Amino acid sequence: MKFKFKAIKPTGEHYENITESPDRPSLYRLLREKGDTIISVSEESSSNQKKSFLNNLQSGLSFLGRIGVNDKILFSRNLGSMIEAGLPMTRSLSVLERQTRNQKFKAIITKIQEKVTGGETLSQSMSGFPDIFPTLLVSMVKAGEESGSIAQSLKSAAEQMEKTHLLFKRLRGAMIYPAIVITVMAIIAVTLLIFLVPTLTQTFEDLDLTLPLSTRIIIATSSFLKNNTLIALLSLVSVVFLFYLIIRTKQGKHVLDYLLLKSPLISTLVKESNSARTARTLSSLLSAGVDFLVAIQITKEVVQNDFYKSILAEAEESVRKGSTISSIFLSPKAENLYPPFVGEMAGIGEETGKLSSMLSNVASFYEEEVSQKTKNFSTIIEPVLMVCIGLFVGIFAVSMLGPIYSLVDAL
Repeated sequence: MKFKFKAIKPTGEHYENITESPDRPSLYRLLREKGDTIISVSEESSSNQKKSFLNNLQSGLSFLGRIGVNDKILFSRNLGSMIEAGLPMTRSLSVLERQTRNQKFKAIITKIQEKVTGGETLSQSMSGFPDIFPTLLVSMVKAGEESGSIAQSLKSAAEQMEKTHLLFKRLRGAMIYPAIVITVMAIIAVTLLIFLVPTLTQTFEDLDLTLPLSTRIIIATSSFLKNNTLIALLSLVSVVFLFYLIIRTKQGKHVLDYLLLKSPLISTLVKESNSARTARTLSSLLSAGVDFLVAIQITKEVVQNDFYKSILAEAEESVRKGSTISSIFLSPKAENLYPPFVGEMAGIGEETGKLSSMLSNVASFYEEEVSQKTKNFSTIIEPVLMVCIGLFVGIFAVSMLGPIYSLVDAL
């Protein structure tokens, strides 16, 4: 690879040159050995020509992409494996930069590599991108740097992120099917009200029939949608947007979290998923060597429900005063959020000095419970939705076709 660089000699003389080097870190080392100070480095093509329009466009759009959880998991796992195999940090980052297909992530890894080459630690470099690397990952890397087990910390962080992401995917997957069915039902209902019902309404008017209440309600709804389609659509969009704005506020999110905890259908899923996330995060941080109080603080940021954040805030304060975290999980305020199993297992872990291991077992248990319940939920919701569709079709048929059958019987 050819690089064009600007540097300063020990005498203070500025100069620029083009040279070949396997990668940027090697070039940095070469110039430092000579006593030179690098000002800037840029990669040159082998033909010494300017980059193509496509490359320029790709570079300009590199920060417009999205970095998914899978990208971060692969980054952490592969970086940990390469360091464990004996590769230097800068060399490992260089390999990851070349292998990464996500252009935005590629640019960020390049910046991290430059910072590490410049003397920063990996955790310091990653902390400069808080929107990309979560606090949990940065803290585990920092703990690994301090304990000399950074490779294991990176692999543990990758495992933690993978399990958390899998848990989220299971919960989301359980909601996709009913959401699709309900959306299709709504579209069909609106289509019938706008296009089919007006035809039947005209028939009723021509026959001068006395219509039942349900039929008159359907006709009135159809008439409103047909004559005010744009208003109805804007109203629906406004309601959805208003709901989004409300749940973005602190009070609105608090109310939503309360409703999720009290919902008879999904409250158990919410409690077990938050218990699994709490236990998994604490276990990963403690096993990486993160300070207990810092681990609780990070776990508080990871959980999404306000009520769980409140319990963990109390846990942080109580642990600071000398209490055990198991006593918080078993407290009256937490008993409606965390199942007793969480507190009991945490207590055993504290007594035996194996809190991280016990919390990992708790996380695995509730992750499996959530997995099974999401499967059961999908199985149960299907016949329920079929019944709802049947009721909808039956009410519509009786309301719209009943008057016509009554007229035929009267003839």
